[in-house]
Amino acid sequence: MIKKGEVKLGIAPIGWTNDDMPELGGDIPFEQCIDEMALAGFEGCEIGNKFPRDPKILKKALSLRNLSVASGWFSTFFITNRAEETINNFIKHRDFLFEMGAKVIVVSESGKSVQGKMDTPLHANKPIFSDEEWKKMVEGLHELGKLANDKNMKIVFHHHMGTGVQTPEEIDKLMELTDPELVSLLVDTGHIVFAGGDPVKLIKKYGKRVKHVHFKDIREKIMRKTFEEDMSFLEAVKAGVFTVPGDGMIDFSPIIDALNEIDYKGWIIVEAEQDPKMAPPLEYALKARKYLREKIGF
Repeated sequence: MIKKGEVKLGIAPIGWTNDDMPELGGDIPFEQCIDEMALAGFEGCEIGNKFPRDPKILKKALSLRNLSVASGWFSTFFITNRAEETINNFIKHRDFLFEMGAKVIVVSESGKSVQGKMDTPLHANKPIFSDEEWKKMVEGLHELGKLANDKNMKIVFHHHMGTGVQTPEEIDKLMELTDPELVSLLVDTGHIVFAGGDPVKLIKKYGKRVKHVHFKDIREKIMRKTFEEDMSFLEAVKAGVFTVPGDGMIDFSPIIDALNEIDYKGWIIVEAEQDPKMAPPLEYALKARKYLREKIGF
């Protein structure tokens, strides 16, 4: 069973201020964000765009609220021939997260991605990688995996809507082509359901390679609308396609059972990028925490 201490519950700051659309929550200060994370009863968080990058300053701010850092997002650009730049930036990001005590580093290939393009339809323009692009990405990820291992850390690959690793088949290919010692998997419940997959199957299939989990729910009506109108990813987010666990279409009980089956240990991060004016962050953080307390027991 999932046990307190072996599994930690955190929340992402993207519900307060959006990294891709800074105008969403642009008026919400960093201190309010972490105050409300702690007030809602979470143990930690991932890194947001308003977080101080000086480890001493950030450690003090978080420790005052009994929060710790679980991880932080890192975009790779291996398929667009930016390997050297990606690796150099990764080392800086790795070292920062290491100083903050994180054990995993969230990575996602953003080359050709449409996830950050407001006017580009999500479904009609989903990137498809060539064999050569897959090769470049895998070689790059292996390099990052080695660099992470040097600090006793792991990279966890985030499958994501609007990227070349979105569908269950693409995740399978990534897992097949990568070394399990160098590349682990982040399971994001919202993104895999949006992509037509099943988070339970993904967790059971990759077992011990699952080293990080995002709990994100989906509003089914809005998800259907994204297909009908071929909205962009950012338009979908603004419309409210994502929400916190317990507020959408996903049943998290079998997901939790699957995590128990693989004896998952690590972080479960609530991540639901929304417009904070439509979904007040503290209210939704409290809603998610109450739901998880009922489902998990702590």
